[in-house]
Amino acid sequence: MERANFGSRLGMILATAGSAVGLGNIWRFPYTTGENGGAAFIVIYLVFILLLGIPGMVAEFVVGRSAQANAARAYRVAGGRLWGVTGYIGIFTATTILGFYSVVAGWCLQYLYASIVGDLSGDPAYVAQYFSEYSSEPLRPILWTLLFLLVTHLVVRSGVRKGIEKASKVLMPLLFVILIFLVVASCTLPGASEGIKFLFQPDFSKVTTNTLFEALGQAFFSLSLGCACLVTYSSYFSRKVRLLHSATQVAIIDTLVAILAGMMIFPAAFAVGVQPDSGPSLVFITLPNVFHQAFSAMPLVGHIISILFYALLTLAALTSTISMHEIGTAFVHEELKMSRGKGACVITAVCAVIGVFCSLSMGAVEGLTIGGKDLLDLLDDFTSQILLPLGSMLTCLYVGWRLPKTTVLNEFTNDGTLSARLFPVFLFLIRYLCPISIFVIFIHQLGLI
Repeated sequence: MERANFGSRLGMILATAGSAVGLGNIWRFPYTTGENGGAAFIVIYLVFILLLGIPGMVAEFVVGRSAQANAARAYRVAGGRLWGVTGYIGIFTATTILGFYSVVAGWCLQYLYASIVGDLSGDPAYVAQYFSEYSSEPLRPILWTLLFLLVTHLVVRSGVRKGIEKASKVLMPLLFVILIFLVVASCTLPGASEGIKFLFQPDFSKVTTNTLFEALGQAFFSLSLGCACLVTYSSYFSRKVRLLHSATQVAIIDTLVAILAGMMIFPAAFAVGVQPDSGPSLVFITLPNVFHQAFSAMPLVGHIISILFYALLTLAALTSTISMHEIGTAFVHEELKMSRGKGACVITAVCAVIGVFCSLSMGAVEGLTIGGKDLLDLLDDFTSQILLPLGSMLTCLYVGWRLPKTTVLNEFTNDGTLSARLFPVFLFLIRYLCPISIFVIFIHQLGLI
């Protein structure tokens, strides 16, 4: 069977960057930045991206391209069945995340529709009640979840070039155009300068040990490390792709989107005297009110801004769900010898079941909670606090200690055609600094430190 690959360098970069850019860039990064000293946090974050995030990406690229196979088989090539478990962990993690992530993506679709028809132009209390009532409904959230999964399914089943690459070439530029438009609209509001200062003026008095943990975790998890996504995508890379250069480009795009999101949110929020909250309340309660108040003198403009914002969220979610879906689809297609279309159907069906139960646990059905948490939050915590750190750490150990050094060197230098000057630095980071740092994140998230 001839293996698929990306048809162009631009398509490869946009698809890989799209896997990293997601809803977390739009709400988590801006809020975390403001909460932890603004520019001071960004500086710390960039240092961790340079020392840990980019090497971690290169490590996953090495695994994927050297094996030219799905994640499960990729780790078995040099590591045998024992290390193959790492690939299975990544596939399980990505499929689980896709299941509950699709529920939130479905909320974005609902809010895009609600913005278009003008349902979000009420007072703050109404908007808060709207989210509470909608998210706890039994039917509508499920329908939007399944619709989002269907769109993702149609892209992935079309293949790497005709589906993923083609979609990325449209979605990523469109995402940037909308984001930049919203940044300009937000930054030109009266009083917006206070929001810009909040984001970019360093406040080192807010920097604590927890700030370091937050920056460290953001650096790793914003780049889609630990869920076999980059392993799967890099298995479609050509031998001409420079892994370190590509990882750096993806990290720059991902960070740029996150910073632009902050420039979109904080100026508008400060212009109307609102302190942004984190999580779903920011995106589905606070920001609709912010847009309504900020552009109260120009209702039509506020209406358009709201539509574009939820279109932006939908695009960001879709670029991520496509990559997560491909991980499982590639596995089923290659390991179970199914056609790509049937493999995509299997993953879509599994994620649909997860999504339905997660949606119903939000209040539509009593008893779908564990330890007082709904299934969506429970799976979110389980994947982000346990599975992702575990997958990242095992990958670093695999590349640093199990994969033959000559293989790693050949991938890093494209079979000796590129300089090996930074290879010793990369190997040191992957063998020691990265796994130790991930372990520290792991025990911090478990509350042990």
